[in-house]
Formats: sequence, structure tokens, C-alpha cells
Amino acid sequence: MSTTSLAVLVPLLPFLGALAGLLLGRRAPAYVRPLAVLPTLTSAALAAAVAVRQGGEGALTGATRLTPTGNEALPVEIALHLNGFAVLVAVLAAAVASCVQIYSTGYLRDDPRYPSYAALVSLFTAAMLLVVYSDDLIVLLVGWEIMGICSYFLVGHYWETAAARSASIKAFLVTKLGDVPFIIGILALASEAGTFRISTIVTRLTSPLSGFELEHPTVIALLLLAGVAGKSAQFPLHTWLPDAMAGPTPVSALIHAATMVAAGVYFVARLLPVFTSSAAALAVLAAMAAVTMVGSALAALAQDDIKRVLAYSTIGQIGYMTGALAVADRGAAVFHLISHGVFKALLFLAAGVLIHAAGTNSLAAMSRTGGLAGRAPDAYWTMTVALLALAAVPPFAGFFSKEAVLAAAEHAALDPAGGAAHAVPSAVGWTVLLAGLLTAALTAAYATRLWLLAFHGRGSTVPGETPGSAAPRGTPEPGRGRQPVVMNTVLWALAGPTIAVGLLFGALPDWFDGRSLAPTLTTSVLGTGLTAAGIVVMYAAWRHSTAAADDPADPGRLLLGPLHRHAARGFHLDALHAAVAVRPALAAARLVRFLDREVVDTYVRGAGGTARLLGMAVRRAQTGNVQTYLGLLLAGSLVLAVAAALVAAGA
Repeated sequence: MSTTSLAVLVPLLPFLGALAGLLLGRRAPAYVRPLAVLPTLTSAALAAAVAVRQGGEGALTGATRLTPTGNEALPVEIALHLNGFAVLVAVLAAAVASCVQIYSTGYLRDDPRYPSYAALVSLFTAAMLLVVYSDDLIVLLVGWEIMGICSYFLVGHYWETAAARSASIKAFLVTKLGDVPFIIGILALASEAGTFRISTIVTRLTSPLSGFELEHPTVIALLLLAGVAGKSAQFPLHTWLPDAMAGPTPVSALIHAATMVAAGVYFVARLLPVFTSSAAALAVLAAMAAVTMVGSALAALAQDDIKRVLAYSTIGQIGYMTGALAVADRGAAVFHLISHGVFKALLFLAAGVLIHAAGTNSLAAMSRTGGLAGRAPDAYWTMTVALLALAAVPPFAGFFSKEAVLAAAEHAALDPAGGAAHAVPSAVGWTVLLAGLLTAALTAAYATRLWLLAFHGRGSTVPGETPGSAAPRGTPEPGRGRQPVVMNTVLWALAGPTIAVGLLFGALPDWFDGRSLAPTLTTSVLGTGLTAAGIVVMYAAWRHSTAAADDPADPGRLLLGPLHRHAARGFHLDALHAAVAVRPALAAARLVRFLDREVVDTYVRGAGGTARLLGMAVRRAQTGNVQTYLGLLLAGSLVLAVAAALVAAGA
């Protein structure tokens, strides 16, 4: 079987599994778990086989006409484009989705809505894989929108709670707000380029012999960026992602690690020449990345819900990826996308085990309860590994991928005329570099805070005792029993790549445009030094807070000071959105309702009432009495005669 034929099966198998799960979920519940797990696992194996066959070399393509559009120059095609980026991201998406499906068999084993949940996860996976492999903008858009509706249903899985209902609606509306200009941008790009094929557009823009240039590159790039900001949760359309934590924890892992938020970064990486055609678009992308990185890291320092800490962490790490794209280095962006996908999936799934053990999402409650390291040792060790990767501590995966981003920014800042950053203004490079370095320190600080509060609170076991040998001190929170073995098994399966994936992919330059992604000395020293500083400062704040009182203060509150209240509320972006968009929209809706009810309905009722009154008058005149009719005829004749006489006399 050819490589392209195998690639067709990669998104097709999860789609068929989703379809079968929806049809058979109630009729044959015994088949639900196999239909959820086996197609996704097979898809992951096939994605790995496609990656091995492609080998990071020249792109493989295949296409067939899907439907006529009325314009023979702009056909819609089912087209595949398999380059090094595509095959690696497909392996990530399918592998993480497989882990999520396996993990969910334990996490949601007693959930009555598990069949529909599993089918939607499979459909979500198929949609992301379609986005990854597709070479046609319209087909890519189909996968893009399917992910949006799947996230709506999955975030609202616990629909009986108000938080889940509002979070699902918010996620859907905010992402759709970005999708409207995104669709316009796709149509404008295809109109100017004369094709929906991504590879053709990129070739025309990068080939010196084609002479092709976009007429309105800035407008097109900014329209596309609106959709990317919504889908990938970047400032100012990022507010839906922390609220989306109301859904099941495995869904959070899938959205944050391998689907949804990764789609926007991957889209920009695929169409990077469109964005490098406009210096203004790169400047906007850099500013968006810088604000997102720093703001989300500060917000993460102030969150009490463990899943919201990780949500803001995802927003910031996606900011690193968009920063790499702003300095025109898609290799560094995709490298960090893959590395982050592995350790963020591990973080969320380990958080699910902690929540399962503690019976709460609150870090403060976990700190008071203590003993989680003993009750959930697998989660303790694997989350420690994942947090080290998140903080970019060498030699874990996050160190290599984050340093690749910082090195790209340094190159753009100091040598804007050379290498991959030839079209990047130096100010863009400095913006990304400085924001990235500051965020490195903040990331290490909130990762340390999470680890200390979750595993080393005042209720922890006494030093010198073996984990779990003593009863936890403090007020215990009711847990939900021992974690299913399958959940812990998935954690260890992800821990290995979290340690090794940075070393592995950093040694494969052929997969990343032939550029070496090895760390540079300057950014490695600066980044690691700031990481160490963040860890030390947070640990000192934690020690000070635990020694100061019987009920210790949050070390994040101690460090942020008066900024903590604003950071905990996401710097009031929701309030700003409500003032700028929601309230005007509601006011406009009330105005339309008033016009509809008081003006349009009044007119309609008046027209109907007038016709009814005329009908009543005519009906009353129809008595059926011939004498009455003759009398009225005579009276009318007399009136006409008198009128005629008066007119004649006047003349």
C-alpha cells in the first residue's frame, strides 16, 4: 500500500470508530470501549508508519477532485500534503488521542454518557488529523469547524452543571468570533492566489521565478490571525480556554496537547510565507505572542484550580510557538508544539489522577489535606517529570524546544538580515526574546508553586516517613478511592517521551527544514538561569508563607502582591469583552426586539385590523333584504343627483 493510501486511513479510522460508536453505543455497550480505543490506536500506528516512510524528506502529495465550485480555476480537492511537519504532528495527535481514550476507560468507567463521549473524542481526533494532512484550504476548514463543534459538546459533557453549560457556549462563541474573519481571509487568499491548495500557494510565494506576490498580504494575514487567535487561545480571544476546564480532564488533555489549540499554530506554520509577506502582520503576531506569554504566566501564578493553572500554562506555551512563527522559524514552533503536546498531556492526565485521589481541584485544599504523594505516587513522579519539562529544566523535553524558540528570537534580534529571519524586523525579534525570557522565569515559578502546594502542603507526611505510611495531617478531603491501573499506566507511557523527545527531535534537522535545533550558549545560559531564579524565588516565598502562620498564605499571592487580585481574574478580560462586545450585542438585540414587537408587529396588527374592520362593515351591509338594497340604491342615486346639480350650479 502506498504512503498516501496509508495516510488516508489515519483520519478515516477514528471517524469510522466515532460513527460506529454513535450508532452502537446504546444497542451494544460491550463494544463501546473497543470502538473507542482500537481505531485510534491503529490510526496512531499508521501515522507512525507514514512518518517512517516519509522520513523527513521531500513532501508526498495526492489529490482528487471533490466537487465543482462554478470556477474551474478554484476546485475543491481532497488533497494530502505529507512533509516532515505534517507526519510528526499527526503522530503526536494520534498518539495523545490514543492515550486519552485508554485513560478515559478508567476515568469515566461509571459515566452513563461514556459512549457519546468516546465517539466525540474519536471524531475530534479525526478532524485534527484531517487538518494536519489536508492540502486544501476548504477541506482543512471542514476539520477546523468539526473540532469547534466537538469541543462544544465535550466541554459541556457535564451539562447538568451551570459551569459546564456556560463554558461550552463561551468556547463555541469566542472561537466562532475568530472564525468569521478567518473564513473571509481564506477566500481572499484563494482569490488572489487562484487556488485553494496550500502547497501551491507556498510554492508561488517562495519561488523566485514565479514572480507572484499577494496584493493585500497584511489584510489577508490579519484576517487569518483572528481565527488563529480564537482557535489557539491567544490574546485577546484566549478567555474561553480556562473556563473550558469545566469539562472532563481527559478532554482538557486532548484539547491542550494535540488538537484545537495546536491547530492554529500548525496552520500558520503551513502558510508562513503568507505572514512573512507582511512586516506589519509579523509585528502583530509578535505583540500578540508577547502579551499572551507574560499575561498568562502571571495569571497562572494566581489560580487555585489546578486545571486552570495548566490552562493558562497552555496559553503561554502556545504564545512561545506563535513567537517562533513571528520570527519566521516554523521549525522551532513545530518542535515546541510536539514537545509541549507530550508533557502537557502528561500534566493534565496526572492532574486527573490527583483530582481523583483528592476529590477536589483546589490547590489550597490539596495543600491542607497533604499526603497526595503517598496516595498517588505514580502521579507524583510523572507530574514532577512533566513540570520539570514545562519549566524547561535540562535535559527534559521542554528545555530543548523552548531554547529553540529563544535561539530563533535571538537570531532575528541580532541578525535580522540573515538566515530564516531574513524578512523579520529586529524589533520583532527583541519583543519575542525579552518576553520569552521573562516568561521562562514566571513559568518556573508557577510550576514550582503547583508542585509544592499539591504535594508538599502542611498536611504532607512527616519528613523521614515513607510516602503513605502516616495519616495526613490537616482536614482531609474525601477522595474517590484508588486510581484505576489503566490511568497510571498511561502516565508512565507519556513520561518516557517527556524525558527523551527533546533529545530525539533535536537531533533530526531533516524533519525541520534542515535547520539544527540545538540550543545556543547565550539563550541556554539566560533561559536556564532565569528558570533557576524562578524556582528559587518561589521556593523561598513558599517557605516564608508556611513558616509565618498556622494557615499559610499562597506563595503566589505573596509574590504578586496587589497584582494578585487582578491576575486571579485573568486581568478582567472577560469584563472588557462584556463591555466591548457582549453588552453592545445585547443592547442591539433588545433594540431589534423592540422594533420587531413595537413597530413591525404594530404595522402588521394595524393592517390586519383595518382589513377586519372593513370586512365587518361590508358584512353588516349584506342583509339579504331586497327592499333595503333598493332603498339604499335610491338614496345613493339622490345623493349623486344633488351633487351633480350643485356642481352644475357652481359651473
